[in-house]
Amino acid sequence: MPGLGFATVVPVTGESDEGIDANVAPRPGKAALARRIGPFDATMIVMGGMIGSGIFLNPAVVARSVHSSVLILGAWLVGGAAALLGAFVYADLAASRPRVGGQYAYLRDAYSPLAAFLYGWALLLVIQSGGMAATAIAFARYFRELVPVPLSESALAALAVALLTVVNCFGVRAGSAVQSFLMVLKIGALLAIVVCGFAFAGPSPAVDGPPSSIPEFGAALIPVLFCYGGWQTASFIAGEMRDPGRDLPRALIAGVCGVIALYSLVVFICLRTLGPLGLSATAAPAFDVMTRALGRRGGAAISAGIALSTLGFLSQSILTAPRVYFAMAEDGLFFRTVARVSRRTRVPAVAIGLQGAVTIALALLGTYEAILRYVVAIDFVFFALTAGGLFVFRRRSGLCPRRAEAEGRSIGERRAHAMPGHPVTTLAFIAVCGSVVVATFVADPVHSLAGLGFTLAGVPAYLLWRKRL
Repeated sequence: MPGLGFATVVPVTGESDEGIDANVAPRPGKAALARRIGPFDATMIVMGGMIGSGIFLNPAVVARSVHSSVLILGAWLVGGAAALLGAFVYADLAASRPRVGGQYAYLRDAYSPLAAFLYGWALLLVIQSGGMAATAIAFARYFRELVPVPLSESALAALAVALLTVVNCFGVRAGSAVQSFLMVLKIGALLAIVVCGFAFAGPSPAVDGPPSSIPEFGAALIPVLFCYGGWQTASFIAGEMRDPGRDLPRALIAGVCGVIALYSLVVFICLRTLGPLGLSATAAPAFDVMTRALGRRGGAAISAGIALSTLGFLSQSILTAPRVYFAMAEDGLFFRTVARVSRRTRVPAVAIGLQGAVTIALALLGTYEAILRYVVAIDFVFFALTAGGLFVFRRRSGLCPRRAEAEGRSIGERRAHAMPGHPVTTLAFIAVCGSVVVATFVADPVHSLAGLGFTLAGVPAYLLWRKRL
């Protein structure tokens, strides 16, 4: 990996700032991350990590598994409830451990540095980078339909990633501002489907298909849960929020609730306009709704909306994921250069550049689709492990003030942001994650086992870095 060797860090300057990460104390002579993200941007980051291109397409996928309006809409509400449980889990963890790296730090503190390293390993080389490469290609496809440019899909995808990488290297405030702007546009695109579909597209007969079984309803939940994923990435940048102990839990809950509302409205309009049978027969439900509402102009408008949505998701990923690799390097489990903080912009520019480079490589190679199949189950394994961390932390500290104080939190904070209904609700979320893992292994055992093997291949890399400590 050229350019990522062990090197000296950037010295601290005397410039004033809005604060530094108090949970990860910088080494002497090292510039620290700055707290520049407020509650609004935090909420937009949560929503931006969830809303990609899936909501424009997956209502049809769900309608092919269950065949009545009640069950189709019910699947999206159940999936939203599962996402909300996960958001409460992470809100509890974020309130007590507002550290750089988020989920990486939770796994490290609950279990071991190895568990956290394997998560970061899979995130960089497969989960996050593969998803970003796929998203970049999707953006390029829709963009080329709207604007004829003399670039291939792969080249345009790589250019989009490169531009967003540069923007995020200018500072977390610049990156979060771009992300918030794109998120507002994404919300506008989804609301346009709802308003135009309701006002200008006539309703279709609500003719239900054949009755659906419980396994079919379970199959319908899989694409729904994938659409609701991504809220956890906001925890990666906790160390750059002005008040992460307060703002991150609130952003998680508000952001997930906002997405549940948007998704439910879009699915309702798709059912109203196309009907259950029509929804199951289409490959592009949002496009069909807008075409019925506004004709060819509606189709062009929704193509632009999908392009913006994919670009916004890409922007959010570039903003958040590099903080995990930064935290790994801070722990001595990755190249030290990745922990370098820019003296001028106070962001982990090397980590951001690394994320962009890996994503561009996957987009140009075109291997991301195969890679994504390898790690679907692995992502949910880490969700379940993270939720299990609540049990670990509570067993360790209980209500002991000294333990709570040693972990940098107060009893009042713990109660204010505690997981409601714990342990029942936490176990329910773990059960949902386990169901997804089992379903994925049953549906595609070869790729799921390969993904598990690829993740475990990080163990030798971990042992190598541990020797350097």
